[in-house]
Formats: sequence, structure tokens, C-alpha cells
Amino acid sequence: MATKTSVFVNLALVLALLLAISVAEGHRTFGAGFLKAKSAPQCESVTGVNSGDTCSAIAEAFGLTADLFGAINPNLNCDELFVGQWLCVAGSA
Repeated sequence: MATKTSVFVNLALVLALLLAISVAEGHRTFGAGFLKAKSAPQCESVTGVNSGDTCSAIAEAFGLTADLFGAINPNLNCDELFVGQWLCVAGSA
């Protein structure tokens, strides 16, 4: 006959297994249904930076909002533009 200790140990193991399965299933369902990765910005047209250009002037010249310009040019540092640098001026975020 099983002792009380072994019954509790077996019960604890079964509960731990059920908890692990539940957590794993929850992550898969939660991740697939609620956490959708952002799509990467798509660039459709570029222009080269000329002397004296600024981000705002380029965005305005191509009819882009500041938000869209920033989205299609991720990691762009507008304070460090250089002549010949390629910037995206048409696309989707």
C-alpha cells in the first residue's frame, strides 16, 4: 500500500505536469492570437540626400507625414544626415 507521502508526491507531480502543459498551451494561444509582430516597413522609392537637406524638408517635398517618414526610415538619425545618403520617400509602414 502506498504511503501518504508517495501519494502526495505523485499528486504534486501530476499537478505540476498539468500546470506545465497548461502554461505551454496558453503561451501558444496567447502568442498566436494577441501578439502579432509588426510588419517590416516597405520602401518603394528612395532619394539621395543633397547638401542642406533636412528630414522635414525631404518629407514635405514628397508629401509624407513625419510619422510615415520615420516609419519607413527606421533608425534614421536626422541630426546626422550626409550627402549621398539614401532615404526612403515612398512606402508603407
